[in-house]
Amino acid sequence: MGGIWVHGELAADGSLAKLSTEVATLARVLAADSGGSEVTGIVIGADPSGAAKELAAYVPAVWTVTEPLTGDHAGGMIAAQRMAALVEAHDPDVIVAGAGPEGRDLAGALSALTGRGVLANATAVRGTPDGPIATHSVFGGKLITDSAFVDGRGIITVRPNSVTAEPADKAGTVEAAAVSGELEQPAVPIVDRIEAATKAASIDDARIIVAGGRGVGGPDGFKLIEDLAKVLGGAVGATRAAVDSGWIPYSQQIGQTGKIVKPQLYLAMGISGAIQHKVGMQTASTIIAVNRDPDSPIADFADMIVIGDLVAVGNALLAQLRGRSG
Repeated sequence: MGGIWVHGELAADGSLAKLSTEVATLARVLAADSGGSEVTGIVIGADPSGAAKELAAYVPAVWTVTEPLTGDHAGGMIAAQRMAALVEAHDPDVIVAGAGPEGRDLAGALSALTGRGVLANATAVRGTPDGPIATHSVFGGKLITDSAFVDGRGIITVRPNSVTAEPADKAGTVEAAAVSGELEQPAVPIVDRIEAATKAASIDDARIIVAGGRGVGGPDGFKLIEDLAKVLGGAVGATRAAVDSGWIPYSQQIGQTGKIVKPQLYLAMGISGAIQHKVGMQTASTIIAVNRDPDSPIADFADMIVIGDLVAVGNALLAQLRGRSG
């Protein structure tokens, strides 16, 4: 059969994960670049119908596999076994998954079950007649590398916010796929689900992010960051240093060990721009920094930098924004 498969990951509420819409968009581009390969979405879950319908807005065809065990067990290993059976029967060229928790689990398990190699954490993928080429940010973002499969076939995981999701011109079809065989690998039960105890707006899909770093000075300093985010209609982010100091919850951390974001505007307050933070926000459309140090690393890649005290600059900006809003 050949072609490109997209793993459709389910969110906790059974809907399609946003990351899967990005991966599906990338798969369509990859198919066009490589000569028009067929793109098929694969959704495996206790009730895959809703997520499959969402994924069909992005790819020409979606196959569903109903697997009740995923309802109360970690889905990665279970989905990998069901997908491995489909791979054996239909032999796709490339399987693309998001580099989220389930996608990473699935890719590793699927590689072990099928013997196919994995190109992990790609920030971009382009198609060629000889197979896909994945781009990776390595060594904390200090180097950019390209990798390919020896035979042009394998598994690719794609980092969040590497692609802007765009629906296809025409919705695809959805049909159930028959999978035979028993699940042989241990299933990991889900014993509890804990939601982050924060009222802060999510940074994952925010169009505007106001982020604070060590230069904010402490938890009280984040009040200014929060006020700016509120008046701009955005979310609050932070560096690892601020999170490790206990000034702000981990759910707001951006960078190599936090989240990768892609807002329209990233306002960096008191952030030096170390490479570990840069890899999490460098794809923002516009980056504006406020920093005392004109030689800070962020000055090299920000679209604009204001040299000055972040409290003075922040309060002046806040006054201007509030004046404009009424």
